[in-house]
Amino acid sequence: MCYHYAMTALPKTRMTVDEYLAWARDVPGRHELIDGEIYAISPEAAGHAKAKYAVQTALLNGIRNRKLPCHMLPDGMTVRVGQSTAFEPDALVYCGQELAQSAVEVPAPVIVVEVLSPSTGRYDATAKLVGYFKLPSVAHYLIVDPGEPLVIHHARGNGSDILTRIVTEGVIKLDPPGLAVALADIYGA
Repeated sequence: MCYHYAMTALPKTRMTVDEYLAWARDVPGRHELIDGEIYAISPEAAGHAKAKYAVQTALLNGIRNRKLPCHMLPDGMTVRVGQSTAFEPDALVYCGQELAQSAVEVPAPVIVVEVLSPSTGRYDATAKLVGYFKLPSVAHYLIVDPGEPLVIHHARGNGSDILTRIVTEGVIKLDPPGLAVALADIYGA
């Protein structure tokens, strides 16, 4: 399957996720592995960074307020979705025992978040949607628009069903793990 991804492709040697993680330890910058090819993630605009920080903070506060046995991690962590594909979401939540300090991969995220950017928006809404839901642990995938109050909430339904809700106001209920995020916390009151 060929993806058009507006990022810079790096070494042409195809890699598995394990090879990629070993390679990435010594290479500065952010990257993703797509069908065995490494792509550098472009620098982000201020609006993207602001939205990303806001959703990370809202998730963390939701976990703390409910005293959930879960953890929020910002961008920089790897989520393996196949033998040769690994993504780096803008935020994620996993539950249970805290990962080791040296961990670079989150094996069982419950919530993954991508903030839209002009270069990757189409990919976030297609291939990443399919990829994240290959993981049985993923219950929610949020796609956040940095420019206006708009979050596309994909949630695991019964069987292989994925339920999609477009949220422009109010609260997004994320159960499991049992937290809620108000759009006002992401976009301001």
